[in-house]
Amino acid sequence: CCLTPQSNLFHVGLGHFQQGFKGFQVAPEHHGTAVPFQFDGKEYTLSHGSVVIAAITSCTNTSNPSVMLGAGLLAKKAIERGLSVKPYIKTSLSPGSGVVTTYLKESGVMDYLFQLGFEVVGYGCMTCIGNSGPLPEPVVSAITQGDLVAAGVLSGNRNFEGRVHPNTRANYLASPPLVIAYAIAGTVRIDFEKEPIGVDSEGKDIFLRDIWPTREEIQAVERTFVIPSMFKEVYEKIEKVNERWNSLVAPSDKLYTWDPKSTYIKSPPFFDGLTMELKPPKSIHDAYVLLNLGDSFEPPGLQLVRLAARQRRCHGQRDLDVFDAAERYRQSGVPLLVLAGKEYGSGSSRDWAAKGPFLLGIKAVVAESYERIHRSNLVGMGVIPLEYLDGDTADGLGLTGRERYTVVVPEQLTPRMIVDVKLDTGKTFQVRMRFDTDVELTYFRHGGILNYMIRKMSEN
Repeated sequence: CCLTPQSNLFHVGLGHFQQGFKGFQVAPEHHGTAVPFQFDGKEYTLSHGSVVIAAITSCTNTSNPSVMLGAGLLAKKAIERGLSVKPYIKTSLSPGSGVVTTYLKESGVMDYLFQLGFEVVGYGCMTCIGNSGPLPEPVVSAITQGDLVAAGVLSGNRNFEGRVHPNTRANYLASPPLVIAYAIAGTVRIDFEKEPIGVDSEGKDIFLRDIWPTREEIQAVERTFVIPSMFKEVYEKIEKVNERWNSLVAPSDKLYTWDPKSTYIKSPPFFDGLTMELKPPKSIHDAYVLLNLGDSFEPPGLQLVRLAARQRRCHGQRDLDVFDAAERYRQSGVPLLVLAGKEYGSGSSRDWAAKGPFLLGIKAVVAESYERIHRSNLVGMGVIPLEYLDGDTADGLGLTGRERYTVVVPEQLTPRMIVDVKLDTGKTFQVRMRFDTDVELTYFRHGGILNYMIRKMSEN
């Protein structure tokens, strides 16, 4: 299976890609749109679902020897059967470590990956973070001309629309072997169980199952070529391979000297007002709701949200960015909340997805449920994750987001305790504080894990 475009929550079976691909508001009469174009003197055709980017990328997936060797063995079998990748598809291989390159070469599969277009373009964050580079101009023109939903297939962890590349509206997260499979197929609108991935030199249909390596084949290669000494050998060379890096002059002070004139590196405001004295937790009084959200909201998208001024109790009639609205509340000394539905915090699990709300002045989030890692990150920033009790929702409680909220935080806290939320309308409802462990409570009492670390370091 793969992860679907726009969300890291929903898996789709390989046989359901054609049905699941219809969610991009493409009118039924345009599902069959096809645009011919010329590339390197030959004619090709793009349609909805055509793969234009195929990237084995990400520091996480590419550190798994089994899937990387599996991709290499799949490439080997594909080449041996006469299969290839269309030349206009942008292919790349960016491992998370030089060790990966070493065992791919030692095992003999690197040449086959190279023949399919998957050569090493660098290490670490590449296509996964959006550093895919430009697509060929004829490809971009064809996508634009047909208003096509072109596809990217990558083994990374970001599949948001336009993030991988502005011209790939549908981005699927897949294992490295599947990245190669879809690159060969040239489209995501294929059922590998029923449709051939290609034809051999004799015109015989080849199915994915014909070239998919077995677990035994992968394990045999892994046992032979992925050995501890390889890691030691590669890592010992790190300080010798790049003379330019080694010649860089860097400060040797134990504490970083902040440059107030710098426009790039600024002293973070996380420790403003920090004292060594640990103060008791305080209730949140008369907070406004900055955002009233639905299900599966991804906090990295906060900067993309605009608020109608009349809905946010702000002066004037123009729309405001989230930052502008939050800044006005900050200047007025007003704390902020977020109301949300299920799986708040979905998407890429970045700590800045919690640091951003903290800097906006958000003191708590009230949601039906949380994405696991994001909830933990909120705790780490001292933002209270509150969860509706079973059966409760914002709509069910009649919450509009225009009320003022007081969250009663007792001095004596216990994990997952239930607390009251009082509204300026006179209504009260209860929520569960999602501090799930005593350690998380400790971080919260300190105002977050960063403050906790500073205080502990000061003690020593």
